[in-house]
Amino acid sequence: MLSEKMLEALNKQINNEFYSAYLYLAMSAYSAFIGLKGFANWFMVQYQEEMVHTMKIYDYVNDQGGKVRLMGIAQPPTEFGSPLNIFEKTLKHEKFITKCINDLVNLTIKERDHATNIFLQWFITEQIEEEANDNEVISKLKLAGKESNGLFMIDKELAARVFTPPVASKDGGTGKQ
Repeated sequence: MLSEKMLEALNKQINNEFYSAYLYLAMSAYSAFIGLKGFANWFMVQYQEEMVHTMKIYDYVNDQGGKVRLMGIAQPPTEFGSPLNIFEKTLKHEKFITKCINDLVNLTIKERDHATNIFLQWFITEQIEEEANDNEVISKLKLAGKESNGLFMIDKELAARVFTPPVASKDGGTGKQ
């Protein structure tokens, strides 16, 4: 059973994950608008992944007998500047999410909530991957500099990213049979 503090924190993280999805959807729209369809695709895949993250926490709260409390989602920006600027903002946002997940893990330790701690380890690993992906694209964009050919090559590479829905186990990932 989730403590009230843990339930409140998990509900806040559901909101953070919804905002992440909304932010990446806005970045996808902006990228499409400026003619970078590959970037738009990359952010659309990111949007889909964030929705999976949201639903993982949503399902966990429900599985633990907690009450999901949905909150308002802030409007994301509509202008992001250069492709490098977009990815620098993406990395900054992912670092914020990493801090939020780390804070949740710290709360599980304080609350002695071992089940939620175990559940959150997946998110710790996911955040390592998220930040590494952003750093990789940032490095490529910096290497390309103002060379439009380099930008178009990166755009083509980002267009190849596909969303792979997670495979749910028979028990929906809850450990129940």
